[in-house]
Amino acid sequence: MNKKEDIVLIGGGGHCRSSIDVIEMEGRFAIRGILDANGSLIHPILSHDFLGTEEDIQRLSKTCRHFFIVVGQIKNWAPRVRLYEYLKSLHVTIPTIISPLAHVSKYAVLGEGSIVMHQAIVNSGARVGNNCIINSKALIEHDAVIEDHCHISTAAVVNGGATVRRCSFIGSNAVIREGIEVGEASIVGAGVAVMHSLKPGS
Repeated sequence: MNKKEDIVLIGGGGHCRSSIDVIEMEGRFAIRGILDANGSLIHPILSHDFLGTEEDIQRLSKTCRHFFIVVGQIKNWAPRVRLYEYLKSLHVTIPTIISPLAHVSKYAVLGEGSIVMHQAIVNSGARVGNNCIINSKALIEHDAVIEDHCHISTAAVVNGGATVRRCSFIGSNAVIREGIEVGEASIVGAGVAVMHSLKPGS
């Protein structure tokens, strides 16, 4: 059996816990430990040790080549973007993580650093950018486009041919109608049905 490669997780909140479950179930990586963004984490999370803060990323990059961002994104996309860009500058590997309980079509495209969580569906022709969260039970329908640094929250639906521009957040149980565009850095609240295109920053 091939030895699993180590991976370091960055972020110590609730999304970290959910991501650990997906990473362990996927089975490709051994979690070396967790770096907490603000340094407040002192106890293990789900048996995984605290390794330090963001300031330790560069040091750890000399002995571990895989890193993954598990900072959540609700109203503020900036921390995830900043961490992603920093990791890219260090030339480490930021893998794509897919739950074995999810369905991702072989005709879909997923960018690096994105995670598809339990029971989510990414259908044929869909494109998901880099550093995205496709949360539990979310549906990305055929030919939809999710640009970089977006969070599609639990049970949200992005219908066929719709586009969600970069750094946007789509809340739980929200529905994006087919073929429309959600502008850059938009926030769509939980349970909202979006029937018309939204301008950037809406």
